[in-house]
Amino acid sequence: MDPAARDAAEEASAFSHPVVAPDATAAYGDHPDQVVDFHAPRDGRDRAPLVVALHGGAWRAPYDRAHLSPFADFLARRGFAVASVEYRRGGGLPRQGGTAPVAGRWPETFDDVAAALDAVPELAAAHLPQADTGRIVLTGHSAGGQLALWAAARHVLPAGSPWRLPAPPPLRGVVALAPIAHFARAVELGVCGGAVTELLGGPEAYEERAASADPALLLPTGIATTVVQGREDVVVPYAVADAYAEAAAKAGETVGLTLLEETGHFPPIDPATDACAVVAEEIAQLAW
Repeated sequence: MDPAARDAAEEASAFSHPVVAPDATAAYGDHPDQVVDFHAPRDGRDRAPLVVALHGGAWRAPYDRAHLSPFADFLARRGFAVASVEYRRGGGLPRQGGTAPVAGRWPETFDDVAAALDAVPELAAAHLPQADTGRIVLTGHSAGGQLALWAAARHVLPAGSPWRLPAPPPLRGVVALAPIAHFARAVELGVCGGAVTELLGGPEAYEERAASADPALLLPTGIATTVVQGREDVVVPYAVADAYAEAAAKAGETVGLTLLEETGHFPPIDPATDACAVVAEEIAQLAW
């Protein structure tokens, strides 16, 4: 199949599912985007591993957690408790000379993800008592995959970073789905129309801020990490995941890389696909 046609068909399938309402929503801040949706396990169990999910969309405002809700429900039907995090993204207008909405806000996008992850255990205890916060697996798709890898690496952020943790976060592991995991390679390939550079505030700020945001520069983490990547992905090509895995190896850390043949960018979050089942299995291997 023509790569562009494959991508369009896969995107249409992923976005064709009705939005699934959460069982509860809780705020972790005052901004309307500072909320977490909770989905209870559908099999009736009273204690389940907690999957914290971060949606993608190139850190741009038109994409929010709603499009990830069928995926969250899919995991809930597999026996997981799920917390789907919303966070502040770029504004609705493009930068001067650009065509797409601005990607991300610096530092608000990272402020929100850090605050949400810090708040999730307490919020889950209050709003999703079935969640076992001693068994948390972090996942994220595309730009959300970058944020998931970043959140798992906060203990290795540069000294003085406001997001730095004194110790590794209490995670069973990370399953990153087609993540924008290696900024230099993503910029080289023009991923998402220059979204990485926009996220960091432009070329002038890129080098300084990348040191606190690029997952490939925040290695090793000591946290079990798996990347699930479609080999036919034309949105975030598998070369980005490969570069991240290579950076991890150079840092002395092994990152699992599951390459899905005949698969593009969206199937890992599409409940109608075999790729989504693979993702659930990767999460289960870390959670149980």
